Amino acid sequence: MNARLPQLAAALALVLTSAVAQASLKIQHWTTPQGTPVYFVETHALPIVDVQVDFRAAGMEAPAGKAGIAGLTHGLLGAGAGGLSEQAISDRVADLGVQLGGGVDMDRASLNLRTLSNPAERDAAVALLATLIQKPNFEPTLFERNRAQLVSGLKEALTQPATLLSRSFNQAIYPSHPYGRVPTVETLESITRDEVQAFYRANYTARRASVSIVGDLSRADAEALALRLTEGLPAGEPAPVTHNQVLPDQQQIRLPHPAAQAHIALGMPAIRRGDPDFFPLLVGNYVLGGGGFVSRLTKEVRDKRGYAYSVYSYVMPQRDVGSFQIGLQTKGSQVDDALKVVNRVLDDFLAQGPTAAEVQAAKDNLVNGFALRLDSNRKMLEQVAVIGNFGLPLDYLDTYQDKVKAVTPTQIREAFRRHVQRQHLVTVVVGGDGDKGAARGTAP
Repeated sequence: MNARLPQLAAALALVLTSAVAQASLKIQHWTTPQGTPVYFVETHALPIVDVQVDFRAAGMEAPAGKAGIAGLTHGLLGAGAGGLSEQAISDRVADLGVQLGGGVDMDRASLNLRTLSNPAERDAAVALLATLIQKPNFEPTLFERNRAQLVSGLKEALTQPATLLSRSFNQAIYPSHPYGRVPTVETLESITRDEVQAFYRANYTARRASVSIVGDLSRADAEALALRLTEGLPAGEPAPVTHNQVLPDQQQIRLPHPAAQAHIALGMPAIRRGDPDFFPLLVGNYVLGGGGFVSRLTKEVRDKRGYAYSVYSYVMPQRDVGSFQIGLQTKGSQVDDALKVVNRVLDDFLAQGPTAAEVQAAKDNLVNGFALRLDSNRKMLEQVAVIGNFGLPLDYLDTYQDKVKAVTPTQIREAFRRHVQRQHLVTVVVGGDGDKGAARGTAP
């Protein structure tokens, strides 16, 4: 076993058992000569450095008819780079005792690194990450293999009601926006290696990137680290700013599936990152369906009537207008009754808003749980990366709890009325066909 691995494992255990929750983070910020913004938190509690590089190279940037190209491109970054084979990269990761990861959603493509902070090990790990970012091989055989794997995975996923629900819901609430584009077998199979390389060149650039660093190093070391990760990238052009202008018409979509349980989603586009209504929506959503067993939806749908084991709501701000969504699963024979209760709870909430007692309980929970968002280096990195990638104020975390505490029932009622409108709510139901023989109940 590599000698560095136990050392890193011990440090990771320390993160989980000994990290002290902080109320805020001192975030240092600058821009590299290549035009990349950098966000840095210096903390010497653990001999670890966490790094994340985010690119505007996500689903939002996929050309029409090429949904899935962002994930395919991202997946190939670790499949050979700078003359290193996939196996050579894997061996180097093991030798260095580092962790590499990342992912792609509709707003950003991310690569992250965790390494010990010893300069020799840190510099070698950063050099490897820089090579993956700046010099991918896009080897033809690996391209064909990765594309085939994505096609195979999608075919399997399309047999699952949860996948069908998510895809259909996004397509319905974003009828003319990139957020509504979903990969199909046909779009994936149509993507060529040349198109992947063109997508990489257009979007993996210094001006479409942001770097977040948390850990045991100095400002000077952090500047050198960020420079190493970006100096080999072309400057590129800033990503365009979009604003969804089209809201869906109220509708209900039902898709067949042999599952006895029906999967249900109800919602609409609601809010962008940085919208001042986020905090009233956050607190209000806790009361409505985000607070687990104490939420209104859980009490009415699960506790009183037993229609669902779990029912929830959430508000998901994105770079463009993210969604408000209610979700649940119920027997096929109970779909109509469950939806009646859900809609009645939502309509009452939109009309009357929460009570003062509900709001205070929600605020207490959100404020008291806030420290858990910052009780490890990894969690700090996640928060800093969100601030950097979405251009939130540097004091966002410093002011978070005070903004939660300041929310009033009136603000919640008004914010929900602005962002959740009955005439634009879309309901999607997938499955429940396997329960058609059961007797239908009546709404209480």
